[in-house]
Amino acid sequence: MRFKLIVALLLVSTFSFAGILNDPANRYRLDLTYESGFTGVLFHKIQFGQSGTDFDYVRDGGQGVLFPFERFTAGITIGKHTVSLLYQPLTVQTKVKLNSALVVDDVTFPAGTGMILNYGFPFYRISYTYEILRKAKSYLALGLSLQIRNADIYFESLDGTRFTANKNVGPVPVIKIKGALWLNNKAYIATDIDGFYASSRFFNGANFDFEGSVLDASLRAGLMMTEYLETYLNVRFIGGTAKGVSQNSDTPDGFSNNRLATINVSIGFELK
Repeated sequence: MRFKLIVALLLVSTFSFAGILNDPANRYRLDLTYESGFTGVLFHKIQFGQSGTDFDYVRDGGQGVLFPFERFTAGITIGKHTVSLLYQPLTVQTKVKLNSALVVDDVTFPAGTGMILNYGFPFYRISYTYEILRKAKSYLALGLSLQIRNADIYFESLDGTRFTANKNVGPVPVIKIKGALWLNNKAYIATDIDGFYASSRFFNGANFDFEGSVLDASLRAGLMMTEYLETYLNVRFIGGTAKGVSQNSDTPDGFSNNRLATINVSIGFELK
């Protein structure tokens, strides 16, 4: 229902306001984008505490099914310069019965325990890109992003007797590449890639040595429906790793090791 409402608003906005927002006489161009689809978890393992269980979310944590996917982006372009803001919800919650004992930090959940598993890792991102190549509508742009992670991960027994949580907020610098190849005046293919790897506290946004990586890469096929509205089919990989020992953790030894890979398929609408 919410998806249909947003699509309707986009269509109304296209005919009512787009010509005002992006008047050809303006030096700037405003873009608003919304995507909706599904997420499949390809691989996900996590460990909290050196003696904790290396837990497989896909095999043992109920993540072997599809989950809803959404993505919201707003961007402004002036000449060859573009600044964009992104909000990416990424929260997966499942209920399972443990096949074997699970140890998270200093908390043990015995085999057979009914569990609520919440993996919340939504993020916010601001990006800047500079167009280095342009031929008609086709282009290639390079830039940087600053991503704010907002982790909320917890393990809770259904009877409420056992609970442990790990929360973290912090900045992550990312390299960005994006481009589009127009096949004709109506259709195009495009890519948008944010990625980084670092093993130094200076680059990964932590105040301790921590090895981490981020990759958010998409390939889309798009169609211009009107002068101001595009629609596209998008396939996106979102994944990353994080491993290290935090000096500020409330856990016994501060160790964590998180590895995640997802594939996302969505339909998007871009208002220009």
